[in-house]
Amino acid sequence: MQAEKIELAKRLLDTEDEKIIDAVKSIFRNFDDSNEWSDLPEKVILDVKESLKQIELGQGISHTF
Repeated sequence: MQAEKIELAKRLLDTEDEKIIDAVKSIFRNFDDSNEWSDLPEKVILDVKESLKQIELGQGISHTF
């Protein structure tokens, strides 16, 4: 399973296709909405949600070289 996760992460980092990135974000957003991240502290949940909003507004930091 770890190898699959690494491969998915590599493919996501290598893609420039916004449709794929949006689809992955949507999957996590749908999962998060149904899971509610019940095992994480509220502060962490709020910080992650704020970060996602910033990314959607184009305020994220690119980590590509």
